[in-house]
Amino acid sequence: MLDLLTPTALSDAPVPDSIRLRVLSLGAGVQSTTLALMAAHGEVGPMPDCAIFSDTGWEPKAVYDHLAWLMSPNVLPYPVHIVSGGNIRDDLIAGAQGARWASIPAFTRNVTRAGTAIPVLDEDDNGELIVVGQRIVATDRIDVGMIRRQCTKDYKIVPIRRKVRELVGLAGRRSPRAPIVEQWIGISLDEAIRMKPSFEDWQVNRWPLIERRMTRHDCLRWLARHDYPVPPKSACIGCPFHSDAHWRRMRDSDAEAWADAVLVDRAIRTGFRGIRGQVFLHRSAVPLDEADLSNAGDHRQLDLWPNECEGMCGV
Repeated sequence: MLDLLTPTALSDAPVPDSIRLRVLSLGAGVQSTTLALMAAHGEVGPMPDCAIFSDTGWEPKAVYDHLAWLMSPNVLPYPVHIVSGGNIRDDLIAGAQGARWASIPAFTRNVTRAGTAIPVLDEDDNGELIVVGQRIVATDRIDVGMIRRQCTKDYKIVPIRRKVRELVGLAGRRSPRAPIVEQWIGISLDEAIRMKPSFEDWQVNRWPLIERRMTRHDCLRWLARHDYPVPPKSACIGCPFHSDAHWRRMRDSDAEAWADAVLVDRAIRTGFRGIRGQVFLHRSAVPLDEADLSNAGDHRQLDLWPNECEGMCGV
């Protein structure tokens, strides 16, 4: 079965002869930038026909500046197309006002106050849950959870897929059963867990950095050897997957982005359809500007990026 294949097996799968278009998914971060420039140098081939950047509308200014450099003359020998599925920042604020929204993996905080009566459940003879009594909560109980993530699909995958279908001549047409598109994704070896095969019969995914056994550190070394600038991290300003170290860097070195993240965090506390409790951007489920961002817990902090398993963000 496919999910039992190793990353190497996925990477080394033969390329179909039917491929008509090679597309590089460009996030403008370290890994995808390295992959794009390696292709330009002829170190990875065949040369892609184009790169596609899906703009969420809420990337840091440094990402947009870096993207502009990549698209400037004499950097890449192939075009970069910019697509969009909307502005995730504006849609997030609208969602907090009751509008439909593509959920982000934000954190929820539910408080059950001391003295609250909660039901006690058990199974009946048919295995159905029934209320058999109640108990009183002795002390305040706080539950923190994470909202289901839809943003990668709506703001990255779908816009890129729509553009790819247009470029290969499939817009409004029936999809072929054989692969005609090869999509390059800039996942490095240290994030191989994020590899996922294409679920489209007409497209195959390829991970050239994995093929070359390159880690993110190897990418940085490659960029340094060729005197290229270090790309910024490609992720939305208010992405809940940010580590405390990332939030600290934003707070201390990008005041504009930090102020905007704090503003949006305050604006999304309640109002989302189907969401109980309050909503927060920081994993501690407290207001972002009140969160403890000290480096004391960095070593034991979970890395949430593997949850972004399509490999379309942060590369």
